[in-house]
Order: sequence, then structure tokens, then C-alpha cells
Amino acid sequence: MGKTNVLDAIYYLSFCKSPTNPVDAQVINYDEDFFVLQGLYDCAGKEENIYCGMKRKQKKQFKRNKNSYSRYSEHIGLLPLVMISPGDIDLIQSGGEIRRCFLDTVISQYDKTYLQMLIRYNNALQNRNKLLKEALTDELMFDIYEEELAEYGAYIYAKRSEFVQDLMPIFQKYYSFISEEKEQVQMEYSSHLQSGKSLKNLLQETRDRDKIIGFTTRGIHRDDIEMQLNSYPLKRTGSQGQIKTYLIALKLAQFELLKNVSQKTPLLLLDDIFAKLDKSRVQQIIKLVSSDAFGQIFITDTNRENVDEILKSINKEYKLFAVKNGEIKEVS
Repeated sequence: MGKTNVLDAIYYLSFCKSPTNPVDAQVINYDEDFFVLQGLYDCAGKEENIYCGMKRKQKKQFKRNKNSYSRYSEHIGLLPLVMISPGDIDLIQSGGEIRRCFLDTVISQYDKTYLQMLIRYNNALQNRNKLLKEALTDELMFDIYEEELAEYGAYIYAKRSEFVQDLMPIFQKYYSFISEEKEQVQMEYSSHLQSGKSLKNLLQETRDRDKIIGFTTRGIHRDDIEMQLNSYPLKRTGSQGQIKTYLIALKLAQFELLKNVSQKTPLLLLDDIFAKLDKSRVQQIIKLVSSDAFGQIFITDTNRENVDEILKSINKEYKLFAVKNGEIKEVS
């Protein structure tokens, strides 16, 4: 009907991109020539007017109070946001790229230097991979790119390590509360830099092998997070309810850490998260998000009875909207 589209639009205005589709042109409706998003925000009493528009075959425009950004990265962090959705299952079932993206999305919202280092690292990685694929033997250029990768990679590794370390106790607190202390969860960060060697040395050691393979096999672009339940891999041992609880606790921990570090209360988007959870876990989640620790929350659900039950238990001001065929109407 379009409920998730509403949340996608809110997410887009925080991150300059869709949470589900990295290709901007595919965000435009098939029957239309352009899309427009506009959000009016109250940021601690200061009004922020955020606009995004894009025509087919043209570059998208992103504006803050009618002023265009020179780089989209300048906008990241202005409107911190955490979204919990069915797509989060990819954090467990997909490859390491999704989990690295999770780390990068959170840290970039409060650390501008991290985002710049990440952009520079990816550019240097692309340049080194190009040398490898073209089978060039310009050792000086390899030295330059490897020096850059080592410098930027060291910063990124340090910040990711710090983030996971800070996140763990908060994450375990939320999981224990939602599950009523029925299970124990762990999350471990793994990186080539944990070997103790500098990335520059690792790249030099593998340069000849990388030339044969055609891509860079060592670096922070290969980092990963190992997710465990009762010391076993969550992917293999967790039930649907346990996996969903793990993901919700992880995102709520992300919310708290982001709020503490940025000194801003993020928006919280909950997209159809209550399916496949038993009643006690749903009640525990509602207790959490209805506390004063959270600010503005957007919740979608396909079951009206579910929504009514949730709203009865939340002693907060709310508005209820029905979405039908893409049209949104407030419900009394």
C-alpha cells in the first residue's frame, strides 16, 4: 500500500539515499518523470527545511533551507536516524559487506572525519585494484596507494573497534531485557589489522598474490562482525524470534550510542517489526520505546489490532495514519 515508502522517504532525507535501493533512478515511479521529497524538521527549536528532487537522467538535488550541498557527505549526521525493518535480516544472512555498511552508517553520523577517511580509503582501494587488474608493474604507484590505504585504514579500524567495544554492553542490556534474560548474546569484530601488522606491510606481503588474483585481499574492506547466541553462530542456531530479537536489540543499542555521542535524539523508524515475536517480547519492546529515552517514533504495521494494542500501552501523544494505494490519511 505504501507504508514502507513513507519510512523510506524519511530515511532518504537523513542519508541522501534509499535504505533499500542504491540506484536513485529506480526510486522514481515507473509512470513518472521525477521524484520530490521535502521534510520540515524541528531541531531543538531550530527549523530545518530539507529538500530532495531528481529528474530522470539528471543528477539529484539536495538542499538545506534552499541552499544546495556541494557534497552529500556534508548532510550526514544533521538528522540522525535509526531504522528497524525486515531487511535487517541481511545483517545475519548476507556477507560481510552488509555488516561493514552497518558500522559505517552509524559511525559516519557522528564522526565526519571517519566518513572522509572512508571515502578516501575506497578511492585508494579502487586505484590499487585498477593497477592489479591491468597487470601494471608500476611499483611506485603501488607504494603510494598502499601508503594511503594504510593511513586511512588505521583510522577506520580504530573507530570501528571502539564502536563495537562501546556498543556491546548496551546491546547485551537490551537483549537481556527483551528476552527476559533467557539467552546470552555476543558480537565480535574481526579484521586483518588485529594481526598486529600494519596494513602497509600486509599489502606489500600480498602484492604479488593480489596481482595474480586481480584485487586487494587485505584491508579494512574485508572486516566483519561475528554474531553469536549462547556462544554459537546466530545464523545457524537462532530461531526466527531469537534472530529478530537480536536485530532489534542491536538497533536499539545503536540508537542509544548514537544519541549519547552526537548529543542529538535520533528519529526511530519501526517497519513491521512485531511479526514472528511472541507476546512477551513485543510487550518488552513497547516498554522500551515508550520510555522517555526515545523521541519521535514512526511505526508501521499491517494489523490494525496490533497497532491499537500498542497505542493503548504507550502513554504518549500520537497520530494514526492509514495508507491505501499510496495515499495517506489521518485516522481519528
